[in-house]
Parts: sequence; structure tokens; C-alpha cells
Amino acid sequence: MPLQPVVKRSVSADVFEQIAADVLSGELPPGSTLPSERQLAEALGVSRPAVREALQRLAGAGLVAVRQGDATTVLDYRHGSGLEILPRLLIRDGVLEPAVARSILEVRLHSGPKIAELAAARLGRRRTAVGDDPGAAPRSDADAAVRGREIADGIVAAAEAVAAAADDPIAAQRAALTFWDHVVDAADSIVFRLMFTMLRAAYEPALAALAPVMSAEVGNAEAYRALAAAVTDGDPEEAAALARALLEPATTTLIEILTPEEQP
Repeated sequence: MPLQPVVKRSVSADVFEQIAADVLSGELPPGSTLPSERQLAEALGVSRPAVREALQRLAGAGLVAVRQGDATTVLDYRHGSGLEILPRLLIRDGVLEPAVARSILEVRLHSGPKIAELAAARLGRRRTAVGDDPGAAPRSDADAAVRGREIADGIVAAAEAVAAAADDPIAAQRAALTFWDHVVDAADSIVFRLMFTMLRAAYEPALAALAPVMSAEVGNAEAYRALAAAVTDGDPEEAAALARALLEPATTTLIEILTPEEQP
């Protein structure tokens, strides 16, 4: 097998990962308390500063509540954490969690068309603001138009990259993620940007497992080209419709696979 870079982690990172895994698996349920810093340090064979740093990270991730002079309490991550924990929820001990995967797919299907719609609308607005002569527009508008052209060119190039990788489902999935990365840039929404970043981080470890189902979608070069054209032409309705048509078949199939049949 090809050599892989060795990932160096701090002791506190290892402590964080171990406790986070127990919280997310339910082994440490909400409302339970952790041992003291001293007890954790002794049990884990690490220093108290390492434990303290790990607990601060856990608190920052919304997994525990640390109170000075009081016990550290486990929180319900469903109400206190953000999307950054998705990668840990999606794959546990090397196994895909169906319910989490289904949730990600549902968000993908419903947010993708809206992102495409916003991208088309905002690229179209940039072009309308300066007309055919960016040089005659105010500097800020002209700069926005130049940036808009750069984003549009990136979307078109990314669609061609998906087409070029169509025969390799894993490479094509990566190219498709890059395509959507450019579309999210065009949508100019910080919330969608943060969502996409975390959803991508959760999705990428499962590329090989998803390849058989995703091959039809990422192998549909013409659909990506058509969507790129609608976005860069500034046609929001067409962009949203094409995005849904592109995403829906594989998403529906995967959700059906991941949803257990109801017992009679």
C-alpha cells in the first residue's frame, strides 16, 4: 500500500478524542459527570494540564460543561454542539451510521438547489450592476464584476473537471465536491459556506463506500455543464431546477437504502 503521512497529535488531542467518542456514543450520557482532573490524569496516564486542555476543547465543542470548583457535566450534544461534530457522528469505529448519513443527504438535497439559485442570482446581479463595460462602473462595482467573472470561470472549469473524472467514481466525487465549493462561493452566504465545509468533512471519508450509488450522478457530465451554464448565466430558477434534478436520484436511492423498512 502507498505510504501515508504520519499524523502527530498532542496528548490533549488524544484525551479529547477518547472522551468525545464516549460522549457521542452515549457511553457517557447527558447529565453524567466526569471524574476530576486529577482522577482523569491518573486513569489516562497523562498530565493534568493535558486533561485541562482537552476539557476546554470538549466544552468549546458543546460536549461538556466545565465549572470551576465543580464537576464537569456531560451535555446533550444534539442541543449544544455544532456541525463540527458531524464527521465523528457519521463514522464510528469504521462503520457508517445510517441515521446520520440520511440526515446529511436530506440537507444536501434541500440546500443544493437553494445554493445554486442564490449563486445564479448573485452572479447575475454582479453583471447587471456594471452592464457590458466594467471599466465605466465605479471601482467597487468593477472589482465585484471581475471577481464574479473569476467565480464563474471557476464553476465552468470545475464542471469540466467532473466530466474529465467521470470514469473514476471516487475522483469524480472529489471533483463534484470542488464544483459545489465554487457554487457555494458564488452564493456568497456565510451560513451555507460553513455548512458546506462541515458536510464535506463528514462526507469525504465515505467516498469509497458511496461510489457505487454516486457513480451515475458524478458521471453525468452534461448535467454539471448545464448547471454551470445556468448559474453563470444568472438564471436562478433554471439553476435550482437543474440542481434538484442532478441531486435527487442518488439522494433518494441512498435514503431508501439507509432507511429501515417499517415492520408491519
